[in-house]
Amino acid sequence: MNPHRLVNPRVVIALAGLLALAACGEKKTELGEGGSVVKGSAGPAGAQNAARELVRCDAPVATLALAENPNGYVMSSAYQLPASPVPLIKLLAQQSGCFRVVDRHAGLRGTIQEQELKEAGVLRQKSTVAKGKGYEAQYTLTPSLTFSEQDAGRGLAGVVAMIPVLRDIAGLAGLVEQVKFKEAQTALLLSDNETTEQVAAATGSARTTDLGVGGLVFGKLGGGAGAGWSNTNEGKVIAAAFLDAHNQLVTQVRELEAKELPPPVPTHNRAAAGG
Repeated sequence: MNPHRLVNPRVVIALAGLLALAACGEKKTELGEGGSVVKGSAGPAGAQNAARELVRCDAPVATLALAENPNGYVMSSAYQLPASPVPLIKLLAQQSGCFRVVDRHAGLRGTIQEQELKEAGVLRQKSTVAKGKGYEAQYTLTPSLTFSEQDAGRGLAGVVAMIPVLRDIAGLAGLVEQVKFKEAQTALLLSDNETTEQVAAATGSARTTDLGVGGLVFGKLGGGAGAGWSNTNEGKVIAAAFLDAHNQLVTQVRELEAKELPPPVPTHNRAAAGG
């Protein structure tokens, strides 16, 4: 029997295309069923340069604080990633416009420090820092991460070895061994701080096909908050998985009844309108 007849032409075409991408050092990132990155900024000017895949709300429903997962995060130190994904998720939450984010980490410590300095007489008398001005967090969002990595390169090399038309290409099997698939799964848990009830939960996933020769990767995640997640394949796929989880969560958040919000942050436009 002719061995060439055992090969599905579509398999040959797909492998050839995959290897062509590998030779070019191209990287493809899949978020759910599509690719995405986390980038841009958020603030008084609105979401700037946010990912097109980011799902948004028409108006914020409440104030939100982000809490570290008490069980930590499943990330190997070998990946050299930031210790916490919370800053990344803060950017997503603010860009989506579903919540107004309050800081319960470094920002809160800074506020307390300024109040102590004022009481000690260090700050000027007209300092606006005072007790009783902080905004309460009406909801708390807690992230969870489970990360797994699979090196499927050798499996592909075995397939190539079985196909005569590809097997005879010098060095092809070795090139295929450099193809790796990485995957991340994440979750976001939303709790009502007034009742302690978990009102929403969502999971996210992302898969990255690393076709870079010798580990060479092109592309990065933009934006200051995502800077620590743009240097490795693992960081990119985890960031994409959190974006996917956020998008799933927004579907639930839109159904929540909006709570009474504090006054909006002053901006030049609002000052002009008030005058």
